[in-house]
Amino acid sequence: MKKFSLAAALSLGACSNLFAQTNTMSVDEKIDAAIGPAAQFISDIIFYELPVAGYGIPLILVWLLAGALFFTVYLGFINIRGFRYALDIVRGKYNQADAPGEVSHFQALTAAVSGTVGLGNIAGVAIAISLGGPGATFWMIMAGLLGMSTKFVSCTLGVKYRDNHADGTVSGGPMHYLNKGMRERGMAGLGKFLAAFFAIMCIGGAIGAGNMFQINQATQQFVAVTGGEAGSWFGDGNAWIFGLIMAVLVGLVILGGMKSIARVTEKVVPLMCAIYIIAATVVLISNFKLIPGAFAAIFEGAFSTSAVGGGLVGVMIQGLRRGMFSNEAGIGSASIAHSAVKTNVPVTEGFVASLEPFIDTVIVCTMTALVIVVTGAYQLDAAGDGIALTSTAFATVINWFPIVLAAAVILFAFSTMITWSYYGLKSWTYLFGNTKTTNISFKVLFCAFVVLGAPMQLGSVVAFSDAMLFAMSIPNMVGLYMMAPTVKREMQDFLAYARSDNNKPLTKEAVRTEAEATNA
Repeated sequence: MKKFSLAAALSLGACSNLFAQTNTMSVDEKIDAAIGPAAQFISDIIFYELPVAGYGIPLILVWLLAGALFFTVYLGFINIRGFRYALDIVRGKYNQADAPGEVSHFQALTAAVSGTVGLGNIAGVAIAISLGGPGATFWMIMAGLLGMSTKFVSCTLGVKYRDNHADGTVSGGPMHYLNKGMRERGMAGLGKFLAAFFAIMCIGGAIGAGNMFQINQATQQFVAVTGGEAGSWFGDGNAWIFGLIMAVLVGLVILGGMKSIARVTEKVVPLMCAIYIIAATVVLISNFKLIPGAFAAIFEGAFSTSAVGGGLVGVMIQGLRRGMFSNEAGIGSASIAHSAVKTNVPVTEGFVASLEPFIDTVIVCTMTALVIVVTGAYQLDAAGDGIALTSTAFATVINWFPIVLAAAVILFAFSTMITWSYYGLKSWTYLFGNTKTTNISFKVLFCAFVVLGAPMQLGSVVAFSDAMLFAMSIPNMVGLYMMAPTVKREMQDFLAYARSDNNKPLTKEAVRTEAEATNA
């Protein structure tokens, strides 16, 4: 009895102490403490590292990179030889006015690009170079080129297995091609499980990585360039007001559905990319004599075995990791946006989607890397890392350029949020039904998290949402491997049509006829 009383007393004392500590915590700290252990557990599984030559290689990176290499070789380097067809399709050469769908090829591309071009291109590149040296840039570019093949496969399947609704809207993406495609192969049960698993992870990734993280970083940048935490009106407890303003803007766009999102992204994406690239070009022109040396440092560093940048393996890991994580090839999210395109020939959107990693990683990431390398900002001890390092590099030429960078960050965050709201919505309606109530409920929920994310110290929320984001690649890549032969057949049929000189309008029948004639 005494032992029981003593144990009870100790337990009561421990609970009282924990309660007292909890009462002294802020709301952010309470949330972080509540989900911290679970978030860390899940993050440790998803980002488990394999020890190689003294370095840890994230297993999820191996999963994504192996798929990218396989699809590149299996499809005969379609990422390279299909580039001109992709440009022709975006320019409208193969447009089908009467085809089902909601948006043009160009609008679908800008919507998907808006979901990938973002903080990873600014902060992620800076982190890669600060850890791996200039050579990491080369491996980022390689990751972008290989990722083009994965996007090609995923987005072809997204269109092929999409649902066309009576009101003219469509729903597509991994949820649908995992379900339908696996059913065609006699694995209906597995397909349903993989589709549901993907949808759940996508909702979490949309609210966390595609929403709260974006608005949080945008708020910090806005506060920093308007006077800092003490000087800015949006600092010192008022960050939620900036979040509210952004939530209203996001809400005004996403309430109109995919057509509304596409109309905004086709204007915002070229604008934000232009602002960023022009600013980067000014920096490079100011340091044009150093550009040859920067390229030399990139190529030499990519294959260097010296300790600088962690040696060859360390440099490769940093470059490939940031490249694959930036363009999200293999995650499957982009195919949700591409599925809304107007076309009767699914593989056409596969070609268009292959441009996405090229724009995101090969162009935008490389511009960031060159700015950081030619200015030497990565060698400055006080430069910091992430966005701070990139901001330091821009400020070496014109002291107010960090304001331009902040504007780009806010545009990147805004465009990412509206696109990820669509990804989350389609996953939500896949699980709970495509009704007006389910549509509105998710959009309201998404906008609420924009307000909540602005002032929060995200902590474990980011770790948890990142883990969910990359967990999407597990079921998605399984489906891509299983259905790769289907994509290859459709690719070969289209190439036969495109190489012919008959000038027939693009239809399923025309593609089939040319394919049969070629194979005869």
